[in-house]
Amino acid sequence: MRVIITVVEKITSEAHIDIPDGLDESAIKQHITDLYNNGEMLTDLNIFQVNFESISARIIKDQSPNHSISA
Repeated sequence: MRVIITVVEKITSEAHIDIPDGLDESAIKQHITDLYNNGEMLTDLNIFQVNFESISARIIKDQSPNHSISA
């Protein structure tokens, strides 16, 4: 018998970055989004917290040529 386990976790990461002075809120959001989308922030992200959300299991029974199992 095979069991497929699915674990769902919420990971909170933290990055410390420098933002240019004089930007308004919209420009700061865009700057952060650009850094993330360009992959420039990924090396700075540290896992800060992991919260367990759920776990589930799905049992897969072995199928012989004469038997069919459908879910």
